[in-house]
Amino acid sequence: MKAPQAKKIQKILETNGDQRIDDYFWMNERENPEVISYLEEENKYCDFVMKDTEKFQQELFEEMKARYKQDDESLPYFFNEYWYIVRYESGKEHPLFTRKITTLENPEELLLDVNLLSEGHDFFEVGSVAISPNNKLMTYSSDNIGRRVYTINFKDLETGEILQDQIPNTTGKAIWANDNEHVFYIRKDDSLRAFQVFMHQLGTDSSLDVLVFHEEDETFDVNVFKTKSLEYIFIASSSSISDEHRFIPANDVLAPWKIIQEREDDLEYAVEHYQDEFYIITNADEATNFKIVKTKVDNPGIENWEEVIPHREETLLEGFEIFNDYFVIEERTDGLLQIKIIENESGNSHYLDFSDPTYTAYIGLNLEFNTEKLRFGYTSLTKPNSTLEYDMKDKTTKILKEQEVLGGKFSTDNYISERIWADSRDGETQIPISLVYHKNTKKSAETPLLLYGYGSYGHTVDASFSNVRLSILDRGLFTPLRTSEVENI
Repeated sequence: MKAPQAKKIQKILETNGDQRIDDYFWMNERENPEVISYLEEENKYCDFVMKDTEKFQQELFEEMKARYKQDDESLPYFFNEYWYIVRYESGKEHPLFTRKITTLENPEELLLDVNLLSEGHDFFEVGSVAISPNNKLMTYSSDNIGRRVYTINFKDLETGEILQDQIPNTTGKAIWANDNEHVFYIRKDDSLRAFQVFMHQLGTDSSLDVLVFHEEDETFDVNVFKTKSLEYIFIASSSSISDEHRFIPANDVLAPWKIIQEREDDLEYAVEHYQDEFYIITNADEATNFKIVKTKVDNPGIENWEEVIPHREETLLEGFEIFNDYFVIEERTDGLLQIKIIENESGNSHYLDFSDPTYTAYIGLNLEFNTEKLRFGYTSLTKPNSTLEYDMKDKTTKILKEQEVLGGKFSTDNYISERIWADSRDGETQIPISLVYHKNTKKSAETPLLLYGYGSYGHTVDASFSNVRLSILDRGLFTPLRTSEVENI
C-alpha cells in the first residue's frame, strides 16, 4: 500500500506585508468531504504499516491502562466553609464534583456528576466549575464536540435545579462578582482566539449580556480572573511579548475599569493583590529574567513601581505566592525549578530541598493569606506526582497525597535518572538533558532511545513521572531524553 499524497493548492497568506505560502491551507475545512476522505486514507495507511504490531499494541495498551487507579479522588481543599473534592468511581469515565461543609466527616454533597451529563454524547468534557461567594450557586462549562468551545450552565445548589441561563461559545471560565448575581466570561472568535469579555446577569438571556472588553489586536488573547484577596476582578490582555491588565473592585461590577499599565512592546507583567498594594512580576527595565515590584492600588502605573525582588542574570523568576508572614518565589536556575521562602519580617530566606538530579517542583493551590502552610507539587522521572505541605515556620514537610501506581509492584529504586549536558550549536550554551532508564538497562550506542524536546516561546519541558512510561522502561528503552531550553539563549 502506498502512502497517500495530499494535493497542493497554493494559498498566499499576507500579514503586515509579509507573505507566506501554504499549500495545504485547504485542509482546515473540517466539513469538506475531500478533507475527510484524505484523513481516512491516512488512517488506513497507518493501520497497514502498523499491522504486524497490533498484538503488541494491545498488550501495551492493557498494561498501561492497568496502571491507572480508576476510583481515585483529588486531595480535599478547604475554601469558604467547604471542603472540595473531585473523585472518580470505578468503571466510570468522568469525574464527580463534590463538597463537604466545615469538616471531612460531614456528609458529601454531590455538585455535579459528569457521567450523567455525558450520556448520549460521543465526546463530553467539563471545562471548569465555579461556586458563587455565598456558596448557593454554581457555574459549570461543557464541550461535547472536542474543540474546547464551552457552554456555561448554572445550577442552584440549594434546590439542585439547572437554571435556564446558558452561555454558548466561551472559553469555559466564569468569574463570579461578589454580589452573587453577575459573572464574567470570555467568548472566542472564529479562529478560537479568546477576544471578548462579557458580563452576564443571573436570570437574563445571554443575548442581553454586556460586552465589557473587546481585544481588537489579533496577536493578543484575553483572560479574566479574581485576585487571591477576592477584592478585585482583572482582565489580562496578553501577547507573546506584551501584557495589559485592567481591574475593577469585585464588589462593584459597574465601576470603571482601570489599567495598571498600558501595553508596550516587550513589556510583560502579571499582577496579584495584597492589602493596599499590587505585586507585579515583570521584565521592565531590561529585566530579561524578570523581577518583582509592588505599587499602591490607587497609583498602579509603571512610574510608581517599587522593586521588591531584583533581577538576576543567572535566575529566571517564574511566579510568586503571597502570605501574611511569608513571600514564596518560584524560580529557575540552570534549567531547574526551585522554591524560595522569604520571611517578611526578618528578610531571611531558604530553599526547599529536593534530592533528585532532575525533577519538577511547583507552588500548588494556596488560597489563604493567614497561614504558615505552603502546598506544593513535586515529581521526578522516578518518583510519582505528589502534593506536599511545607510548614514555613518549622521547616518540615509532609506528603498529603501521592500518585498510586498499579499494574505490578512498583519501586522507584528500579529506575535511574540522570541530568547531563550537551553543547548548543554555537558551542556557547550548555543544554540540560534529563535521562531515565531501568537499572538493568546497559547504556550503549545500540540501546533504543526515545528522544523528546521542545524549545519555543521560552517554554521548558520539566522532568516528570509517567506510569505508562514504565512499560517502555521495563523493556530496556532509554526514555525520555528531554531537552529543556535554556532561557534567554
